[in-house]
Order: sequence, then structure tokens, then C-alpha cells
Amino acid sequence: MTVFKEAGQLLRIFIGEANRHGRMPLYEWIVQQARSQGMAGATVLRGIQGFGANSLIHTTKILRLSEDLPVVVEIVDTEEKIEAFLKTVDPAITEGLVTVEKARVRMYRAGGNRKARS
Repeated sequence: MTVFKEAGQLLRIFIGEANRHGRMPLYEWIVQQARSQGMAGATVLRGIQGFGANSLIHTTKILRLSEDLPVVVEIVDTEEKIEAFLKTVDPAITEGLVTVEKARVRMYRAGGNRKARS
């Protein structure tokens, strides 16, 4: 389990919904890797519009492009764990943007005795 003393890092991975790792969506693979490496947690956010390095607009407004909407995977953990995790996922991210920012963790709490869902 990750122990924070306020200093942490926020990892953001900006990819497309259609990006894959093998047969699996890349965002799903990234979350599975984060869980298996004991990261503090991961959240996937699906955008309604965006563009990347190729300047192609992806939006829910155009039916044919709505299949590749922007996706952001966010993970907050210690600097050491983020750096180690990046070594795992770097080869799988063939297009997209990855940022790392300082994060000041004010609280990190787990709920009651909830069972993990697979």
C-alpha cells in the first residue's frame, strides 16, 4: 500500500479510445498494470472532444469519429512508483501524450471492507 506524506505525483496519459494493447483497449491494460504494480489507484476519463499531435478533431458530434474519443488515465502515487510504472507502460504507448506533475496529497482513504471487483 502506498503511504503519502503529502508529496506525490500525478501521472496523466492522454490516448485515444481506439488505442489497443493486443486485443485489449490500451486504457484498460494500463489500469490493469497499475493495479498489478500496487499503484495507489487509477481513473480513466473519457473526453467528449479533443485533438492531438495530428490535429484531427475527435468528438461525439461526428458519428464516424465518436469511436476514437480522447481518453485520459490519471494515477497519483509517489515519485518512485510513478517512474517505475512509466518504464512498464512506455513501450505500449505508441501515440499520445504523457505528463507528470507534482501533487500535494491532502488525504488518501479507503472505504470500509468492500470487496474488489474483477
